[in-house]
Amino acid sequence: MIDDPDARDPVGEDARLDALDERLRAARKQEEERTKPMVGAEADENYRAGNRVLAQLLGGIVGGVFLGWVIDRFAGTAPWGLLVMMFLGIIVSFRNIIRMSTRRSD
Repeated sequence: MIDDPDARDPVGEDARLDALDERLRAARKQEEERTKPMVGAEADENYRAGNRVLAQLLGGIVGGVFLGWVIDRFAGTAPWGLLVMMFLGIIVSFRNIIRMSTRRSD
């Protein structure tokens, strides 16, 4: 039997384990910061920008279709007025969206 008292004592903690624990805590903190939900003005601003883009797309297309239908109805040009005005509405919508996206934020 071994009567050596040092053989039964638990081994002291390794410095590598302490360093690993610190790195894990730092990584968890960074991940928590990265994935936290947006709160306040930043979320509201992004939501408003998304709504403006959607309104530009729908407004341009629907407006172009409506004006094209009116032109076709009164001029008798069958589908051509509708098609031309619809594509013109799409082009104007995309131009406005590009202008919104390239505008500098305050």
